[in-house]
Amino acid sequence: MQVKIEVSPEHTPPRAVIYTDRITPEIQRAMDILQAKDAPVLAERSGRTFLLAGQDIYMVRVVDGETKLYTKKEEFRTRKRLYELLDQLGGGFMQISRSCAVNLSYAESVEAGFGGSLLLKMKNGLSDYVSRKYLPDLKNYLGL
Repeated sequence: MQVKIEVSPEHTPPRAVIYTDRITPEIQRAMDILQAKDAPVLAERSGRTFLLAGQDIYMVRVVDGETKLYTKKEEFRTRKRLYELLDQLGGGFMQISRSCAVNLSYAESVEAGFGGSLLLKMKNGLSDYVSRKYLPDLKNYLGL
């Protein structure tokens, strides 16, 4: 990929334009990085409120109507809905089922699952199934 940067006072605010004939995994990763948002996520654990950086979150799950955030070793709760978190966390996260989204930076492996789905395993030991609805996006991201 060729990269060109122009620095000039007339380029305010900064913007990025990518010229391509198709979206490749390389282009998708560049878009994800450029669209990443840095706002911390408010989360609760043991009666305390924490500010979590997006890069510290491995997985987001909705369990019994409650949104849970998983980091490397801990579990937190948040009042936000899954779609709100996906919007806030930006392109590094991908929804893999109706109730789960993952930080693709921490994906470790995929295994064949039931009914055409895949089991996505994370580096912190968590895993969840990728439903058929979200499977094409994940395969595209992985270049499969």
